[in-house]
Amino acid sequence: MHSIAEDLNQRLAPTVVGRTLSRFGQRIYFPKGIVAQSTEAKKSATTFNATVGIALSDGEPMILPTIQDNLPRLSPSEAIDYAPPGGDNKLRTLWKEEMLRKNPGILESKISLPAVVPGITSGISLAADLFIDENDGVVFTDLCWDNYPLIFETRNQARCCTFAPFTSHGEFNIQGMSEAILKAAHSGKVVLILNFPHNPTGYTPTKDEAKALAEALVAIAETGLQLVVMCDDAYFGLFYEEEAYRQSIFTLLYNAHENLLAIKIDGATKEDYVWGFRVGFLTFGSFGLKEDHFDALNQKVLGAIRTTISSSSRVGQTLLYKELSSLVYHGIKVKYAKVLEERFKTVKKILETRETGKSLKPLPFNSGYFMTFELERGSSEELRKHLLRTEGIGTIALQERYLRIAYSSVDNRDLKALYGTIFQAADQLFGV
Repeated sequence: MHSIAEDLNQRLAPTVVGRTLSRFGQRIYFPKGIVAQSTEAKKSATTFNATVGIALSDGEPMILPTIQDNLPRLSPSEAIDYAPPGGDNKLRTLWKEEMLRKNPGILESKISLPAVVPGITSGISLAADLFIDENDGVVFTDLCWDNYPLIFETRNQARCCTFAPFTSHGEFNIQGMSEAILKAAHSGKVVLILNFPHNPTGYTPTKDEAKALAEALVAIAETGLQLVVMCDDAYFGLFYEEEAYRQSIFTLLYNAHENLLAIKIDGATKEDYVWGFRVGFLTFGSFGLKEDHFDALNQKVLGAIRTTISSSSRVGQTLLYKELSSLVYHGIKVKYAKVLEERFKTVKKILETRETGKSLKPLPFNSGYFMTFELERGSSEELRKHLLRTEGIGTIALQERYLRIAYSSVDNRDLKALYGTIFQAADQLFGV
């Protein structure tokens, strides 16, 4: 049990709460990770707040006009009626059409109709409930979104096995991934989590890396090991370099082998700049699955949804459907994506002019919202606290030697000042 959970249990022990908690209630805790650090930064980050995975412009969240214009125009049934447990069927169909447009390598008949869930977090947790038993092996990168260990290890009691995301040459660590899968294969089944663009590093495999990754997983499936691959596509579409694989990795896996089940977990959250809508989707695919199989699996998903949140937000689904149906939707999204790409290019240029041999080493990044520094000396938590308390700058410390910067939430004109202050603070604290 995590030390934070143990501390909470001790504090609650003398009360009726402590005497009545379930086993899950005893295990669960709120991590002192990204969300907690972001909350702290909201209070003290008076200069720049580069903590939260959100796209801001002049301090306000970016919102597409196709969403803003529809807010006051909804009928009661569009705004407050119950949505079906699996989501509005028109939206599910339209999201699938958009998925096929963005991922032309996917065949429509070979995947399920996406089911609506309240955000990607819920989708991951629901998939975990469906496919992870206590002590099953779950594999993901050691640098990861801090909700992964909370969902898989604490909530579902899986045995988590991690691997470094990069080789010493800065390439995606396919060998490390394969070794971790085989190490976790004690039950005959392994669940693998792939997250591209990656949080916290902002990396997407190149076309060659993506192909090699898929081939490695198929080779493992050929041995008889049952693989469930969850594709966390939270930041899908924000690719800034030509060599990045620009379709979901799901495209290479959904029909790859009968022993490999691919699950695409995506949503409007980041793709459509509607972070608070909490509208995500679950889509399944595997070689040999037919319509009857998808129907049966859909019933399982509906049961899981019904017993937890009943159904997702109606107003969020209505607005998203109207947005996706708009004739100006794609053009506006391109414009917004260009804003984030420009910030990416600015950060790249800043790092190129940074002298080598300093205390901060940028990890590879080519997409998404973030980039991450590896500290060659010193503590990232010490640096984070120093930046927050003395400079009013919010960042995210991960483990003891990584610092994540959400450049998506800082205007392009301010990035030079942000990074200059970070460099100066690191050099001051840890030496050159």
